[in-house]
Amino acid sequence: MVKNITIFTTNTCAYCVMVKKWLSAKGYEYEEVNLDTNPERQQEAFAASGQLAVPVTVVTKQDDSKEVVVGYNLAKLAPAVA
Repeated sequence: MVKNITIFTTNTCAYCVMVKKWLSAKGYEYEEVNLDTNPERQQEAFAASGQLAVPVTVVTKQDDSKEVVVGYNLAKLAPAVA
């Protein structure tokens, strides 16, 4: 079971829009952290993913374990939120 989904995005990221649309279409709620408007949270996204790329989707499970998906990767995202 998913407890929380956080997506780190930027204003110019087309893949970010695709991830948000996919999650919304599946009925998942998520928190969006726009790194253009919240630059102080860039380190948090980098710490989670080890990359400076977006989108970074952090799926927190009920047991507080986390799964991190970088980019628009439905092969990883679909099982992460299932």
